[in-house]
Amino acid sequence: MHKNRKPQSSKSQTQELLKPREAAVELRISFPTIKQWIYKKKIRSIRTAGGHHRIPQSEVDRLLFRTRGKTLPERTVLMRRLSGRNQLVGRIESVQISGLMAEVVISIGEQQITSIITARSAREMNLKAGQTAAALIKATEVMILRV
Repeated sequence: MHKNRKPQSSKSQTQELLKPREAAVELRISFPTIKQWIYKKKIRSIRTAGGHHRIPQSEVDRLLFRTRGKTLPERTVLMRRLSGRNQLVGRIESVQISGLMAEVVISIGEQQITSIITARSAREMNLKAGQTAAALIKATEVMILRV
């Protein structure tokens, strides 16, 4: 996690706030672009007492996948040349290593996906909370629950 990030209390949870430059780096866009997005209200920002913009982490997460590739060829390259198409990009919430296994929780928008992988894989990938990661879902069945 970045040292400069500051948590802000909200009704239900603590929300991390990013400086525009930090948000731009995570979204892989330029600083002028993020400023334009703020002015055009494409991304929500919060004003500090000094009038500076801060962007909630949830806003960065909301736009994370959309900025990865604008065209089909760009998105195809970003799929990491895998046959699986069910890739969900999000932010690592936690990595807990115990013995030979590791539990990795990825937050994707308002949802979370938990994956159990080998501890060796988690260490080799140097997985840490706050990093961007993709969950690749490979299953022969998908269940639907009406909510």
